[in-house]
Amino acid sequence: MIQLLLLIIYLAFISLGLPDSLLGSAWPAMYQEFSVPVSYAGGISMIIAVGTIVSSLQSDRLSRQWGTGKVTAASVCMTAVALFGFSVSHSYAALCLWAIPYGLGAGSVDASLNNYVALHYASRHMSWLHCMWGVGASLGPYVMGYALTGGQGWNMGYRYIAVLQIALTAILIFSLPLWKKQGGNTTEQTDGKETTKPLSLRQIIQIPGAKEVMITFFCYCALEQTTGLWASSYLVLRRGLSPETAAGFASLFFIGITAGRALSGFLTLKLNDTQMIRLGQGFILSGIALLLLPFGNTGSLSGLILIGLGCAPVYPSIIHATPEHFGADQSQAMIGVQMASAYVGTCFMPPIFGFIANHISVSLFPFYLLAILALMAAMHEKMLPKVSAN
Repeated sequence: MIQLLLLIIYLAFISLGLPDSLLGSAWPAMYQEFSVPVSYAGGISMIIAVGTIVSSLQSDRLSRQWGTGKVTAASVCMTAVALFGFSVSHSYAALCLWAIPYGLGAGSVDASLNNYVALHYASRHMSWLHCMWGVGASLGPYVMGYALTGGQGWNMGYRYIAVLQIALTAILIFSLPLWKKQGGNTTEQTDGKETTKPLSLRQIIQIPGAKEVMITFFCYCALEQTTGLWASSYLVLRRGLSPETAAGFASLFFIGITAGRALSGFLTLKLNDTQMIRLGQGFILSGIALLLLPFGNTGSLSGLILIGLGCAPVYPSIIHATPEHFGADQSQAMIGVQMASAYVGTCFMPPIFGFIANHISVSLFPFYLLAILALMAAMHEKMLPKVSAN
């Protein structure tokens, strides 16, 4: 039964990734239909991110009250409804309205599932589950491309993904009896009673090591998203590559993350979470160094692959270490604020580099990544003695 539930969680992580890349792949067709500037995609993305931050911060309270299974099913259902709403929208304002339940659903399911896996499964499963997210994120553009090239329009691309999410919602509802406490203290409901009261944001921040891990997560997602958004522009404007070649090079960063997480699952059999995080940071540093050194296109190609491989173990390892570092009774609250910090980094740091690239120089891209990496490594190392003393 435990393995069946794990399979369902794997499906849920694929489902989490499916919609994440839809907006980017569909927007070139969408903005022309709505007669809005191409930059307006950022508005929708920001609304989704704000909703995700809000729901991540509420994940502790919701999980204690409902349990992970019900939160996951309800959140996926909300996301499915929002995606269907996108598919029937005929104005930019409607897209913005549907982006609200989209973000609220995505944040709750992400935080709740990550905590459940951190509590009940080995570190290798956390790495492989996030690899499944990469599979879903890679499949999303193919589904949208199928709809667009088939003459069905972007609306049907969103509708296909909505139908898949509805099917997953049904599976999650039927699987609710499987979502039981598997031993140890958790934040789950037990016989209709809450084990402890949810922590306030102020209480969470006062936990030793909380501020450091929040900054660590902020920096990780800032680095990942900045690389994904600006790598192509850096290669075109700084290295002189064609846009087509640069796009192919930049895609290797995401391939590196997905392949790296598949490999990380095996490495966790030998290395603990802290060692995995340090190993990832070392790979990221090596990749940034290759971008800085005058090794031409080969250096840029290798650098992006190494940065992707380095990013692979950091996110799942920080999440998986949370119950060990902060206790199972506080892990859901901690993962919620970690997720919120991550989305804040995703929202603000890539646009800040865009401002730097526009007003100073895009050649500062590797230095920007290096500064974020240095802060991330420093905060992680500062956190460790504090949590070991808990």
